[in-house]
Amino acid sequence: MGTHTLVHQAVNNSTTTGLKALGDRLFARWFSQLVYAQIWEDPQIDIEALQLQPGARLLTIASGGCNALAYLSQQPAVVHAVDLNHSHLAMLALKKTAFATLPDYQTLLDFLGSADRKHNPQRFRRYVAPQLPVAARQYWEGKDWRGRQRYQQFARHGYRHGLLGRFIGFGHVMTRLLGGNLGKIADAANLQEQRELFQRHLAPVFRHPLLRFLARRESLLYSMGIPPAQFAALRADAGGDLATLFHERLQRLACDFPLAGNPFAQQAFARRYDLTQQDALPMYLQSRHYETIRHNLSRLLSHHGSLTDFLDGCAPQSLDGYLLLDAQDWMDDAQLNALWRQITRTAAPGARVVFRTGGSRSPLEGRLAPQLMACWHTDAATNRSLHARDRSAIYGGVHVYSKRT
Repeated sequence: MGTHTLVHQAVNNSTTTGLKALGDRLFARWFSQLVYAQIWEDPQIDIEALQLQPGARLLTIASGGCNALAYLSQQPAVVHAVDLNHSHLAMLALKKTAFATLPDYQTLLDFLGSADRKHNPQRFRRYVAPQLPVAARQYWEGKDWRGRQRYQQFARHGYRHGLLGRFIGFGHVMTRLLGGNLGKIADAANLQEQRELFQRHLAPVFRHPLLRFLARRESLLYSMGIPPAQFAALRADAGGDLATLFHERLQRLACDFPLAGNPFAQQAFARRYDLTQQDALPMYLQSRHYETIRHNLSRLLSHHGSLTDFLDGCAPQSLDGYLLLDAQDWMDDAQLNALWRQITRTAAPGARVVFRTGGSRSPLEGRLAPQLMACWHTDAATNRSLHARDRSAIYGGVHVYSKRT
């Protein structure tokens, strides 16, 4: 089944009528291309929330592929990476194959870390392309919207591509037009300077009438991977004041975590990773994990389809951890319960499920069937602690549910 059909089925549900139906169709078409060149969930929080142990059997959404690779550093038995979007699976295949074929850590860092070296296209053709799965090779050797072969983007700041990368670029331009400057945060030497620069160069922008108008346009946020259903949840969480909500979340990203240890802030404000500081790199690109990830690459398996359909083919009690990102924000009650019936059936005793939400509330509360909810336990204080330490800072909540034994 094609990507557009899968995304269309995911966002169109029993609540899809009127203007929502039109919005869902537009989002499905928009989301059928590459959205995330890098993932925006913190794998360090995932690993802590899962209490990840060697030999664990994991299911995750592939997205930009960074986290699926990061989990390999913990010696799992298997990581199943599932995605509706074939572009994301092609990105995961590229990163996985780069680990397997590029000759050393520094070359890998040039290719996937800086993603702007002039020799990277040659490295792709020599090392990576011959070992890519057929579908992924066809994707990367195909043409982008400018008529260039897609693999060329790794000589042109690879993470500035994809819908989210271009949206961040748009945000930089728009902020300057409104009198601010997102890039100034990257000049800070410490947290105090980060806070001062935010108040000087960004806080005033959120009071501008044009930004407040744009914050109410849900179609503008499709490039962030926010479908109409999630936009509605955000609006409810914000009491209708989305500009203030976005202000608060960007302030968390800019002011709550040192830049030297936050790859999400590096991409948002500097539009690149800081290769001089290991802690400023995504976990999967840090040198201390390089050999372990390479050794475990065969344990990472990718699948094109929906989570529910994939789980339907899994044996009972065959998985220990589930990483759902924010996918449940897309779902109506029927889709949510269908997914959790499969999760509950396939979960081993003590299994854990980790997910994010655009708003602060868990979508399970009041919506999951009582007989399913009775199988799971969550702790609000733990969830708040995880959310407070999630360096991507863009979500309203991090939630972990554990299977009762």
